Amino acid sequence: MMQYDSILIEPVLSEKSNGLREIGQYVFRIDPRATKLMVKEAVRRLFDVHPISCSIVNVKGKPKRLRNRSGYTSSWKKAIVRLPKGETIKVFEGA
Repeated sequence: MMQYDSILIEPVLSEKSNGLREIGQYVFRIDPRATKLMVKEAVRRLFDVHPISCSIVNVKGKPKRLRNRSGYTSSWKKAIVRLPKGETIKVFEGA
């Protein structure tokens, strides 16, 4: 069993995730081995909120070039967690 603080790696701060936050959805970069139930439980325990649902997306690495070498950025996993109306995660609001 993974520790709750190791499941959520970091919040994703982008224009799209900021838009989702306004409708009560929060986006996190998560451990590749984490499941939906693990993510919901980690958010519930760490931020003292009651998640309704969780969607998980595997993000593919993008092609990049450095001088004449080509490669890919690392693939990663993200979770979109939906909270009920009226509940917020304070960490995000201060960011």
